[in-house]
Amino acid sequence: MKNVLYMASECVPFIKTGGLADVIGSLPKYMNKDEYDIRVILPKYKVIPENLKEKMIYKTNFYMDLSWRNQYVGLFELEYAGIIFYFIDNEFYFTGNTPYGNIYEDIEKFAFYCKACLSALPILDFKPDIIHCHDWQTGLLPVFLKDRFMENKFYKDIKTIMTIHNLKFQGVWDVTTIKDITGLSEYYFTSDKLEAYGNANYLKGGIVYADYITTVSNSYAEEIKTPFYGEGLDGLMRARSNTLSGIVNGIDYDEYNPMTDPLISHNYDQSNFRKLKIKNKRALQEELGLTRGDKKFMIGIVSRLTDQKGFDLIDYVIEELCSEDTQLVLLGTGEQKYENLFRHYAWKYGDRVSANIYYSDERAHKIYAGCDAFLMPSLFEPCGLSQLISLRYGTVPIVRETGGLRDTVEPYNEFESIGTGFSFTNYNAHEMLSVIRYAKNVYFNSKKEWNKLIERGMSKDFSWNNSAKLYEELYNKICI
Repeated sequence: MKNVLYMASECVPFIKTGGLADVIGSLPKYMNKDEYDIRVILPKYKVIPENLKEKMIYKTNFYMDLSWRNQYVGLFELEYAGIIFYFIDNEFYFTGNTPYGNIYEDIEKFAFYCKACLSALPILDFKPDIIHCHDWQTGLLPVFLKDRFMENKFYKDIKTIMTIHNLKFQGVWDVTTIKDITGLSEYYFTSDKLEAYGNANYLKGGIVYADYITTVSNSYAEEIKTPFYGEGLDGLMRARSNTLSGIVNGIDYDEYNPMTDPLISHNYDQSNFRKLKIKNKRALQEELGLTRGDKKFMIGIVSRLTDQKGFDLIDYVIEELCSEDTQLVLLGTGEQKYENLFRHYAWKYGDRVSANIYYSDERAHKIYAGCDAFLMPSLFEPCGLSQLISLRYGTVPIVRETGGLRDTVEPYNEFESIGTGFSFTNYNAHEMLSVIRYAKNVYFNSKKEWNKLIERGMSKDFSWNNSAKLYEELYNKICI
């Protein structure tokens, strides 16, 4: 039996701001329980729902030095969906209304979290063979582990994996402050360790000191070795390429199942989508006040409204996108200019544009089930989950060929009748528009081919089963 401890700053159902929470909440459930004891350790945020906090069992508390500070560490435990979760409690750090706030506060908060996790291990009666760290918030753990903790025999043979979910976010602050917070010596703040471009960088520390590095798709693992995608760390990624691999994320097939989904109006599967999926489209048109009609090509977008997600491309051609035979349904929040862009077009074309500037899980499921196509024109996309969900629901993805989008959406080839979606290569608004028009042409004029696209997409397996096996192989390789 191998013991693996997952460390992350968020996890469903306790706290969620993005896809990281879905990964940490889902992946442990799919691992082979006979071979791996997977546990998760999280911060005990004030904003965790009360009904979950009430079930937590207090284990113990102790005081820990964080450089010159002496800080309280409380330890709680909860078994949820067959997985044991631990929670690090400290009201000074984890009291806010969101898990993240100002970076200068987060820098100290997550330094505390990393050191507290290591300090708690001997008390937990659970010695991990591997600590699997996720994103910059956990980047200091491999550094701390190789520092003073190595003097204690208990920690000697613990291995670490650093998984990068998005290289853009690195946890960067000035060297003097980080030295003061962490208590790490001058030795660690050189350009081959934590220092990067004059500042200290948590993620870089994690990448340098972890035994192995993964990211969330094969293409992204290759892309981050290049200057365009490397976010200033491409040289380091090339240097560590012998211990770097990509494992694509999965989705929870219990939660995202059009046959049993309680949030959609008509359930369907691969065998009957031709008759029943259209009923979800009609229901969505009705609910959103759009013109009812099967002869409308309905495009869905569920996303953060940022440049990274390709909204500058949409902005450039939105007038052409909103043609009479097309309906556009958006759900999400983000940059004000994009929120206002969609509000304006929903006002201008009320019969064909619906701007839902908030987030609702129920509305998201209805969009995945009701739309004909799903648009993701990302500038970069480490993995992406929305395209996997849309394939599961028979909603044909239209994506840019980058990162996980390239790895999971096979472009349609009309001559061989293969593919599961539509894609374009260059980050160019008119290239995107021409691919959308091509998709519309297939939808309106080759219904048989369109249905085959749906069928192939729905038959793909992007559950966590495949990815879990790859993680198991990696754990075995590291523990040899």
